[in-house]
Parts: sequence; structure tokens; C-alpha cells
Amino acid sequence: MTLGPRDVLNGSLTIEGDLHIEGTAEGEINASGDVDVEASATVRARVDGRNVTVRGNVSGNVTARGRLTVAGSGVILGDVRAGRLRVDDGGTVNGSITMGAIE
Repeated sequence: MTLGPRDVLNGSLTIEGDLHIEGTAEGEINASGDVDVEASATVRARVDGRNVTVRGNVSGNVTARGRLTVAGSGVILGDVRAGRLRVDDGGTVNGSITMGAIE
């Protein structure tokens, strides 16, 4: 599913599969698959997904059951739980980081 650049989500979203965010999301996001936050996206929500990639701005706690990737343009303001973590040069994480297997 794609949340386009002009789309706005307010509330809670639970999705079976992958989610691609280009617009604005506020609230809570739960995906059984991967979550991609593009550079054009603004997310003020708790994000939970299998593999999470952040190229835009996320204000909220992020849980990646597999891998969390923060690209050079990515910013996370919140606590992070991830099985594996990659932060590219220029990427920012401001919050506590917990790594290891996530049930």
C-alpha cells in the first residue's frame, strides 16, 4: 500500500503487507511487512514493521522486527527497537536504542 505525497493519515493503521509512505501520517502504524518512509514524508506516529527504512522524518518510537535502516536524509526522534540497525552518514537517531531479537 502507498500513502502518496498528498495523502494524510490521522489515526491507527494496521496493514497486512508492506507500506510505502510519501505523505503525512499521525497516530500509529502497524505493518506485517516492510515500512518505507520516503524523504518527502512526515510521520508523527509509532511505527512497527518487519524491516523499516527511514529517509524522511519520524517523530515517534520505531520498532523494526528485522532491520532498521536510517538513510542519510532520515531523522528519527524517538526510541528505537530493532533486530539490526544501519545508520548511513548524515542519518540521525535521537532516542534510546535497543537491539536484539524482537518477539
